[in-house]
Amino acid sequence: MTWITTLFPLWALLFSLLAFWQPEFFAAGKPLIVPLLGIVMFGMGMTLTWRSFGAVLRRPGRVGLGLVLQYLVMPFAAWAVALALGLPPALLAGLVLVGASPGGTASNLVCYLARGDLALSITLTTVSTLLAIVATPLLTWLYVGERVPVPVAAMLFSIVKVVLLPVALGVLINSLFGRRWSGFARLQLLFPLLSVVAIVAIIAIVVGLNQANLATMGWLIVLAVVLHNGIGLAAGYGFGWLATRDERTARTLAIEVGMQNSGLAVALAVQYFSAAAALPGALFSVWHNLSGSLLAAWWSRRPPLGCANTRE
Repeated sequence: MTWITTLFPLWALLFSLLAFWQPEFFAAGKPLIVPLLGIVMFGMGMTLTWRSFGAVLRRPGRVGLGLVLQYLVMPFAAWAVALALGLPPALLAGLVLVGASPGGTASNLVCYLARGDLALSITLTTVSTLLAIVATPLLTWLYVGERVPVPVAAMLFSIVKVVLLPVALGVLINSLFGRRWSGFARLQLLFPLLSVVAIVAIIAIVVGLNQANLATMGWLIVLAVVLHNGIGLAAGYGFGWLATRDERTARTLAIEVGMQNSGLAVALAVQYFSAAAALPGALFSVWHNLSGSLLAAWWSRRPPLGCANTRE
């Protein structure tokens, strides 16, 4: 089952091509996008306990640096790239939504493979996800509110339903049964597979909904996504190294800043903007997993430089 999750970028690409070929079949799944994302968020919660959140208090400096980069660099980079490439308002909103989203759940696996700081990665993903309840709608409004109406209150409520509640339920179940039921570990192993299936399905649905847009503007959107992801990876690594002189931390911040929860961006775009606005998130989901996997393969063969300084 591990090989199925490891090959996620391949499945995403294959089903994207299939959806481009048969868009009607996949576009019919539009109502499933939000429930599928809820499954992904529940699976994330199933890997955490209430004690996981205590890591923030033990590492405030590096966690704070990661969150500042996450929510300052990525939304601004999305806005700047979209304006530079002249993207239409719907695609501008979609790219900014990606930038204003929290860290992606796949970042933890990529960080582990890249010989980064896994504990820091998990902490940043968890805390940025919780902050997204307020940060994602407000940042989206800040950057695109003049061009596209942004229903901040409605988006905030949706994030509570599709992110906070499933994650909290997963954490609660893991805290109650994680150590008391011997078969719970086997159940946990199913959720990475379910998450891959859910995200691949979301990507295929969005591609099906946007087949015409992809045919006319495909390469421009791909360029925007690649640039946005590259800026996040470079900023996370560069500022992480300058601030800590510890390459494990720099690698971790590169991955956490560069890899976004694009599934959340897709769900919000479809619900509050348009199917076209969901396209940057769908393509980002394919690309950031591919670029993250390539980085992990490169870094896995190179020991990190520097010594972690435990003093914040």
